[in-house]
Amino acid sequence: MDETDDDKTLVRLEDVAKIANVSISTVSRALTDSKLVSERTKRKIRTIVENNNMSLRRREQNTASDSNTLTLQLIIPEPQGREARISDAFYLDLIGGIGDALKGRECDLLISHHTPRDLEDLKKIMQEKRGDTYIMVGQSLMHDALNELSASGAPFVAWGALLEDQHYCSVGTDNERGGYLATSHLIRMGRKRIAFIGDTNGPEVALRYDGYKRALREKNIDLDTTLINEADFALDAAMETVEGMIEDNVAFDGVVAASDVIAMGAIRALLKNGRRVPEDVSVVGYDDVRLAAYSTPALTTVRQDVSRAGRRLVNKALKMAAGERVRSELLPTELIIRESCGA
Repeated sequence: MDETDDDKTLVRLEDVAKIANVSISTVSRALTDSKLVSERTKRKIRTIVENNNMSLRRREQNTASDSNTLTLQLIIPEPQGREARISDAFYLDLIGGIGDALKGRECDLLISHHTPRDLEDLKKIMQEKRGDTYIMVGQSLMHDALNELSASGAPFVAWGALLEDQHYCSVGTDNERGGYLATSHLIRMGRKRIAFIGDTNGPEVALRYDGYKRALREKNIDLDTTLINEADFALDAAMETVEGMIEDNVAFDGVVAASDVIAMGAIRALLKNGRRVPEDVSVVGYDDVRLAAYSTPALTTVRQDVSRAGRRLVNKALKMAAGERVRSELLPTELIIRESCGA
């Protein structure tokens, strides 16, 4: 006896998506043979429908026929010890690079209101299936959680460092070399007591600190722990750190800052306390945010090319949505010399 549609189980798109571990809209597009979904993913979803004797409800059939754009969701994990702010200068530049890279692509951009702190938070976001693919704007201290999330098949790419035992795809810059370039330049400028300011608990800053140490070793300069000071990626935090160094009579003639915002806070604290920049203290930042060239003095910094990063993140995220395999990528860094270091 031939099987009829009445013999099949009526299901929702959500039911198929849960089994396939993809977004609801990916299921919708796969069932309407959309070019936005890879043939491999289409076959996977059709096999699930056939093997489970499924038939979509009429509402879901109509939804499937109307679906013709992807949704890329941005997720900003909670930075270590502070609130995630989209208004952060580097976040704004990177998100702008991602948005620019989406122009002309059949894809909407959604910024999640969630700020995940652990693996469970990440799983909850994925279970909502509001996006077809995801970009994590930073790794924070969630490397292990991101590894586990990747093992579940979640389609995401992270902005950040390339770390040991990493199983998820990331796009980032060569942080170790960036720290090395910044420190080496100050050494060439004749600076002998160079401070490093930044929270080295985070993976990207830890690599910048490694580059700082390598540059010192190459020039036989001893590492002085009084010159290593933590500061969050915030202007006030950087000012407090530098003012504390001055109050404690710590002698330093150079600063390698883990971000441009930290560098700007350091400069403000130095000027407030009668130190001239760059005559008394040379300062190098990191990121080359748009404000860096317009600070006073204009900030020497290590550039992270956010436009290129945005394109690479988007390309990989959309490939993952189509069921394709992607690899991590490390982009080069560049030292941009301006006024704050003297040459």
